[in-house]
Amino acid sequence: MSRRDHLTPTATPDTQRAPDAVAASKRPGARGGRKQDRSRDADILDATLEVLADVGFAGLTMDLVAHTAHAGKATLYRRWPSKSELIIDAVGRLKRSQVDVEHLPHTGTLRGDLLALFKEQSAEDAERRIRAVAGVVSLISHDRSFSDSAHAALVEPWADAHFILMKRAVDRGEIPATADIQTVCQVAPTMAAYRALVQRKPFDLEFLVSMIDSVILPALDNT
Repeated sequence: MSRRDHLTPTATPDTQRAPDAVAASKRPGARGGRKQDRSRDADILDATLEVLADVGFAGLTMDLVAHTAHAGKATLYRRWPSKSELIIDAVGRLKRSQVDVEHLPHTGTLRGDLLALFKEQSAEDAERRIRAVAGVVSLISHDRSFSDSAHAALVEPWADAHFILMKRAVDRGEIPATADIQTVCQVAPTMAAYRALVQRKPFDLEFLVSMIDSVILPALDNT
């Protein structure tokens, strides 16, 4: 199974690199042998989410992110040639930080495993995440070519985790081998994105239980 995020969309005319970034790329040593310092990536992406939650896509600038992250703007442009690419990568970090496919739960049942993935959030954190993810809608409205990358960032990490858990359930005979787990594994992650982007609601435990008991498990049993 190979379900990897591809978060490197092609820059469009309205997301071209700033002049200072172009100049930086032409300096001796900017390309070639010197390895980029990636130690600040996490801080920069977290700062991007913070800024996105506060001002949205239209208000986010590389200057503002650099200031919030206490980083040089040239550092940002060497790693992310446009703010759109920076936002997509930041949202991907937001989702990946919530699920670790290398250490998924083993409760003995699919229902238990799916519930064990859930992590309670404070109302403040949930609202902040909703606002950050909502910035992606603004991104897509500016450039539809980023819709696939947004889907990869928002849905695929959770779909990967659900696929693995469902495959385990098939292997131990809990659900039929004919179950369409490739499709069903995307149901809850897609609904989570829909609730955040359209309904502006958190994906809470009550809704997850309803999805598992009323949609996911019946769908797997009836395929």
